[in-house]
Amino acid sequence: MAAEQKLTPETFPASPEKATLEGKNKFLGFWLFLGGETVLFASLFATYLALKDSTAGGPTTQELFDITLVFVATMLLLTSSLTSVYAMYHMKNFNFKKMQLWMIITWLLGFSFLILEIYEFNHYIHLGHKFTSSAFGSAFYTLVGTHGAHVAFGLLWIGTIIIRNFRRGLSLYNAPKFYVASLYWHFIDVVWVFIFTVVYLMGMVG
Repeated sequence: MAAEQKLTPETFPASPEKATLEGKNKFLGFWLFLGGETVLFASLFATYLALKDSTAGGPTTQELFDITLVFVATMLLLTSSLTSVYAMYHMKNFNFKKMQLWMIITWLLGFSFLILEIYEFNHYIHLGHKFTSSAFGSAFYTLVGTHGAHVAFGLLWIGTIIIRNFRRGLSLYNAPKFYVASLYWHFIDVVWVFIFTVVYLMGMVG
């Protein structure tokens, strides 16, 4: 099998993620999956925009949000998207060690983002902003929490392929797995840019 051939930097294909039929199928399947995810988040955004002013006497977005904390979290996540690009650059150049290093850095940045989001939720709960306190609370936690769940899944995914392939090196079998995981991570980052804009920035101006 092609995935089992001994590869060198000279024989490694320019697009290893699509060099095999299995890799092409993974690539196609991922885009179909992404279509469903886009519909999901579009629905959650629409619901949030419809309910964001229904606070039931609780804190409003302007009273609630700590934009400094959210900005730091945003920078962490956007930087993690950049580090995943570096990882894929080294994958295409058949440099497994550097690819793994940048994937680990991506994981650490994503984990830091998730910790800040958990802290943020805990802070809001103490301020009386709970899932059941208002329609705004339900819409906010559903949208942002769903994104957080996707971040957690992405961390599990990336962490698993890093550990499973730590001693295996790079091949045409696992290259598509790294590549698709990186694309998923970019999708998470893009969704967060919309959340940061629609929920937090628009929320600060009312």
